[in-house]
Amino acid sequence: MNGPEIHVAFAPELGMFVPHGRRSGATTVATDGSSTLGHVVESLGVPLTEVGALVVDGREVPVSHIPAADESVDVRAVERPQRVPGAPLRFLLDVHLGTLARRLRLLGVDTAYESTDIGDPALAARSAAERRVMLSRDRGLLRRRELWAGAFVYSTRPEDQLRDVLDRFAPELRPWTRCTACNGLLRDATKEEVAHQLEHGTRRSYDVFAQCGECGRAYWKGAHHEQLEAIVERALTEFPSLA
Repeated sequence: MNGPEIHVAFAPELGMFVPHGRRSGATTVATDGSSTLGHVVESLGVPLTEVGALVVDGREVPVSHIPAADESVDVRAVERPQRVPGAPLRFLLDVHLGTLARRLRLLGVDTAYESTDIGDPALAARSAAERRVMLSRDRGLLRRRELWAGAFVYSTRPEDQLRDVLDRFAPELRPWTRCTACNGLLRDATKEEVAHQLEHGTRRSYDVFAQCGECGRAYWKGAHHEQLEAIVERALTEFPSLA
């Protein structure tokens, strides 16, 4: 680019997306004179899903702003909790976030998940069709214009991923109300209704069951319940206002 030069400073939270030399203070960026500021920011590595505001010489501008010579740009991070107007808050996760998907469902958060790699165009189209916030660590996917909304998942550790999503979006938590396998809603079920899914020891040892209204899967407080209970209790303790 050999057009107007501008001076761009990124919020510390966005430092991981940009080259090391641009992580501290304002640096000079050459533009082509026609690209939008949103395009310039993305060309420097930051998905617009992570940008809360673009402030040029002290005034907020839209991503469609065309930079002029010597403008000073502050690229700010999204404010938390982030509001996503226009639809109920619900999520879509890509193939790499299966554990996070199951934990969000465990907490009663409406979470769609693709267990196979259907490709970025199909994921973006589903996000738009169902008005779901796309959660991913794939920056290319988050740059797709057809997304309804999106967010980068910063950590590779499921417990940190869950904490980050809850902190960023503040979804209502309704634990034990969704199927962790398919996201369907659970209902109380009798032992007779789910007997065909139970081994003899389970039928003898348990009397309280739930069943998914979508896929029919049965649930009871089995061997892994304490581990799941710990996940739920930790989330409710850290985010009591979401319950």
